This record gives sequence, C-alpha cells and structure tokens, in this order.
Amino acid sequence: MKFGKFAFLCLLFLCSFAEAAKPLRVQLWHQMIYGHRVVLSDALREFEKENPGIVVQETYRETEELRSSYQAAAMGGSGPELVFGPSDQIGPFATMNIIRPLDEVLEPDYFKQFDPLAIPVYRDKHYMIGGAVGNHLMLIYNKKLISKPPQNSDELIAIGKEHTKDLNGDGKIDRYGLVFNYTEPFFFAPFIPAFGEAFMTDDAKPNLNTPALRKTFEFILQLRDKYKIIPKECDYETANALFKQGKAAMLINGDWSWGDYKDAGMDFGIARIPMISETKKWPSPLVGTAGYSLNVNMQTPEHEEAALKLLRYLTSERVQLMFMERVGVLPSNLSLRDNPVVKNNPLLEVSSEIMEVGTPMPVVPEIRGVWDSLRIQYQKLLANSLTPDQAAEGAQKLAEAQITDMNEILQPDASAFVIKAIIVILVLALAWMSRKSFVGFFQGFKGPQRFVYYMMLPAFVGIFAVIIYPFFYNIAISFSNFSLRTFQDWSIVGLQHYVSALSDPKFYSLFLKTIIWTVVNVFFHVTIGVFLAVIINQVMPAKGFWRTLFIIPWAVPQYITALTWRGMFNQEYGPINQFLQQFLHLSPVQWLSQPFTAFTACIITNVWLGFPFMMIVALGGLQSIPHSLYEAAYLDKANAWQRFRHITLPLLMPVMVPAALLGSIWTFNNLNIVWLVSNAGEPGDQTHILVSYVYKAAFNLYRYGYAAAVSVLIFLILAVWSLGSLVGQYRKETK
Repeated sequence: MKFGKFAFLCLLFLCSFAEAAKPLRVQLWHQMIYGHRVVLSDALREFEKENPGIVVQETYRETEELRSSYQAAAMGGSGPELVFGPSDQIGPFATMNIIRPLDEVLEPDYFKQFDPLAIPVYRDKHYMIGGAVGNHLMLIYNKKLISKPPQNSDELIAIGKEHTKDLNGDGKIDRYGLVFNYTEPFFFAPFIPAFGEAFMTDDAKPNLNTPALRKTFEFILQLRDKYKIIPKECDYETANALFKQGKAAMLINGDWSWGDYKDAGMDFGIARIPMISETKKWPSPLVGTAGYSLNVNMQTPEHEEAALKLLRYLTSERVQLMFMERVGVLPSNLSLRDNPVVKNNPLLEVSSEIMEVGTPMPVVPEIRGVWDSLRIQYQKLLANSLTPDQAAEGAQKLAEAQITDMNEILQPDASAFVIKAIIVILVLALAWMSRKSFVGFFQGFKGPQRFVYYMMLPAFVGIFAVIIYPFFYNIAISFSNFSLRTFQDWSIVGLQHYVSALSDPKFYSLFLKTIIWTVVNVFFHVTIGVFLAVIINQVMPAKGFWRTLFIIPWAVPQYITALTWRGMFNQEYGPINQFLQQFLHLSPVQWLSQPFTAFTACIITNVWLGFPFMMIVALGGLQSIPHSLYEAAYLDKANAWQRFRHITLPLLMPVMVPAALLGSIWTFNNLNIVWLVSNAGEPGDQTHILVSYVYKAAFNLYRYGYAAAVSVLIFLILAVWSLGSLVGQYRKETK
C-alpha cells in the first residue's frame, strides 16, 4: 500500500514537471504568398532556436478567410496571439476591439525607427507594424518584348496595340499588350485621382459620383473595347499566368508578385503606371503595408510576453533583411534604406519612386463599403448594363447606404421586452420539462453503466459546442444589434432585423433565385445519378472501375473544383469556349460577364459536384431490387423503358426521396460554388443566392445581427420544406 502511494506521488511529480517543462505555444495567422511564407518559416525556426521555451504555430489563410476566421475566433475570446494581414483590416478590427493598441505595450521611441506607412494610425493609436512597405501597384513589363516602358497613356495604348497580336493566324489574339485584374476596384483605383479627384474624402466619406470616376470608367472601357489591348475577361490568376507565359507584354500588379516572376525566370522591369495624357497627372496607387497586430485575447501574461517578443523579432532589422534579400521587398525599418542590398536593387529603387506618387491606403472601416459599391456598379458597367454616368451615380448612392447600414446601432423597441420575456419563459419551461432527463443523465455517471456515460461524454460535449450552442447563439443575435460598432457590447433590440429582411424586395428575389438554383441542381443530380447507376449496374463491364471514376468529382475538394471550373469558363482561354469554337463552330460565350450565364456556370459546376452522391445512393438501391422481378418482366416481353418505369423507379423511390431531400438542403445552403465560381457574386452581385448574401452581409459589411436573422429565416424555410416532404412521403408509403 505504501509503495502504491509512493508510486502515485512520483507519477504526480513527473506529470507536474512535464507540464512545467512544456513549451509555450504562440499562434500566428497570416496570408503571405508562398515565397514570403518560406522566408517566414525560416525566420520562425531561428526564433524557436533562440527561445527554446516558445513554439510558434503558423497558419496560412486566404485574406478574406483570415478576416472572417479571426473575427469569429476573437468574438469567442480566443484566436491567435498574432495576426498578419493588410493594413485595411486595422479599422474594422480596432472598431470591434479585437486587436490591441501597440502603444500600450511598446515605448513611443520604438515606432520612430519605421517608415510612417508601416505604422498606420487609427484613432490616434498604432495597431499594426509592418515588416515592409509598398504593397502598391505598378507597371511590370517583359524586357524581352519592351525595352522602354510607356511614360503616358498615349504611349501605353500605342505600345499595347503593337504587342496585341494574333501570332498563329487563327483569328484569336495570342498575346495582349496589357493585362491586369481590371474587374476589381483596387486595380483601377490608381487611375481615379489621375483624372482629377480622390475616391474618398479626408473625413472617410465616399466621393464617387464625380467626373474623375466617370472618365476612369470610360478609360478602362476604351482599353478593352476600342483599343482592344486588354482581354475581355481577366481576373488576377489569368493576368498572372498570361504574363508569366509571355502572352502579355505588360502587367499591372504589385510588389508582392516579384518573387513569383523571378522564380519563373522572367527578365522584367517595373515603372510607374503611365501618366494620363489628358490631365498630365500620374496614377496614384494605394500604398500601405501588411503587418502584425496583437490579439486582445491572451491566455496568460506569459503568452502576451511571448507574443510581444515574437512581434519585435519579426519586425527587427535582421528579419527584414531576410525578406529583403530573398523576396525583394522594401524594408520598413528606415536604417535599412541605406543598406547595399537596397541601394543596389534597381527594382527597389524604382519602387521607392513609384511610392512618391502613391496614396496611403485608407484604414477606416468605411473603405469596405466603398470597395463593394464600386465593384458592383463597375462590373455592371463592364457587362454593358450601365453607362459610366449611371455607374458613378449608383456607386455613390450604394456606398452611402452601405456605410450607413455598416455603422448603424439599433436601439431596443417594444418587441425587445417581449423577446426577452419569451426567451426566459422558454428556458424555464425547457428546464422544467427536462429536469428528470438531466437528473437521470447525471446519475448515470454513478450507476452501473457509468463507463458508457463517460465514453459518451466527449461526443455530447462536441455536439453541444459545435451544433446546439451555435444554433441558439445565432437565434439570440438575430434579435440583437450585433454589428461593427457593437461587436463587444451588443444587446437584444427586438424583431427589427426580421422586419427589415421580410420587407426588402431583394430578399424575395434572392429566395426565388435560390429555389431555381436548388430545383435545377437537384433535378440534374438525381437524373444523372440514377441514369449512370442504371447503366453501370446493368450494362457496363468493370463496374468497380466506373464507380471509382464517376465518384472522383465528389471526392475532390469543392474549393479546387470551383476554381478549376472558373478557369474553364474564361471567355478567351477557357477549354469550354475553345471546344464550342473549334468543334461546334459557335461564338464564345461570356460565361462570367453576364448574370444569366454566370449563374448557369455556377449550376453546371454544382451539377458536376453533386451527381456522384446520387449515383452511389441509386446503386445501393438497385442492388436491393430482386432480380426475379426483371426476369418476370422479360417473360412478359416488357421493354427497357417499361422495366424501368414499373420496377426500377418505384422501388428506387424510398431510397432516392430522402437522398434528394438531403441534397436539397445541401444545395440550398451551398455557399462555396456560388462564391468561388462567380467570384463573390460577379457580375455586380447578380449571382447571389440567399446563403451567399448572408455571408456577404456578415463578413463583408459586418451586419451580423441582420445576417443571423436571414439565416434563421433560411432555417425555417428548410425546416418547413423538409417536414412537408417527409410527411408527404410517409402518407404515400402508408397508402
């Protein structure tokens, strides 16, 4: 007995020692591109060697995913100790109070060593430190094609026309003079001040209904339609690929892309975006930084100390020198500007000159509303559904409306008290009705089946944490004023969001579009799935091979499939249009530039993803049908259609109806395909369904309470639809 106690004490001591010796884990979330990620990983490994008690866990996320994930984590009181991202995230994060002012933990003299662009100020405080400055657009040109870059827009057009060529004589342009992601506002924003006015005022108000914006719109349209030196459709990846393949002479892109072109072995140069000949003014690219911010939520003072030490290290001269030498960024530390690596780097020298005509990136939250409104109206303009005057006027009105909604703080109305009373009554009633179940559940941990209860406990906790709690929390915030300005102190305000949603005509148009989306998709999922299942089950040899082949679309991650199909739908370079032209002799379809065709492209992609599930379900159902029924039908001389109609289809219905119902729910809520294939609702927010509209309201415009209310309405719609379908099927089966 004494030995047992001694062994137990030794084990306890060893466990406490192991816990004490466990290294401190610090999380860093970032959105660096691949080349920068490699340098970051090397720098972090060096940091860990010098600080053996600290382990840094780095996590890469896409920019928008980083924003939404960090907001969700910080809202729950967790998240990474350090977050790295572009400077325009400072305003929203600081307003939500989910990043800490660095002035509270760093001495004032510490900031003096950095370029002011690397330490943006919001509300008179510093919330970020960048390891580099720039992050700005410029003209990048292929030196094998162009020896001297254009100095003004007239030269840009002339050189662009010279290098826009059909090289093989097949009637299609094989090389463009200029490519860039001109469908996104960030990439055409530099031209707006070059035509006379900034797109935002000094007091963070939109300034879009101006002659400058109209002329910018006209200029981009002329490059595409009159001079034809840019592709008819061009997103970021398309422009990047064309330039690297030598199919574009010039490109407008940022300093973050240099490493990619160096790795591709390109001989390229950089220059200012050419001056506008009409106004004699230079385009002014937005200049800023991407940097590190501290989370307000720290597990312990030790975590805060470690995170601060890591922040100092990552912004130190030593690490900045690593990035400068390996990926060619301009360091934010002013003392490094005289370093020979900077002085002898022609790219950095020209980049510094480009920054002189740049405009500091706005960090206020309102910039999101401006970008979004510009994007919507501009893409309608590109689709020829608006004139430049209409687009500029619409962008101003939409920006003002979105900024108003974004900053709105609702006050409780009469329904707020009723909602609170109903919630209290429901909680008390549920607790009273479930009292015996709760007592029995907790008593089970002491009964003869306690081992089973303990094994069930992790699953119960997981279901509660992942399903039950978020569900009721979402219902609660749907009655609240939870938004950008009330992120940390929201309150119940009543039914205002539900009234707003149900009185908005856009809700009903989106609902109708979502129904069309769901019905069309599920129809083809089931039809194609059953057809392939019947063919494989009755006709095809090597059934295992065909089952494996046809299930591949379902097995590949949706993210990869969606982006692949988006590339396939490109008007000029996509395989789909190439097939239509070469084999069917049809004109190319503007798949992603027109609302109907863009929505059709989303449906085609989702049909490709969804039919394998229905095929597998149908195959299982077919194998349960007795073969004797088909033998009897053969004897009765029934043809193939009669056998399918009177035997296969009726006996498959009990299997396929629940599968179709499940598929309807999945399709109704399928955000990924619409968001990725249409690039967040292109063109002009006209391909949204309800769930993508909710996502945008929550994570782009910070209207969390409104988004929660619409999501509850979606849940009620699906619940009623599901129950109605199940009841109808039950009645058919009981007859």
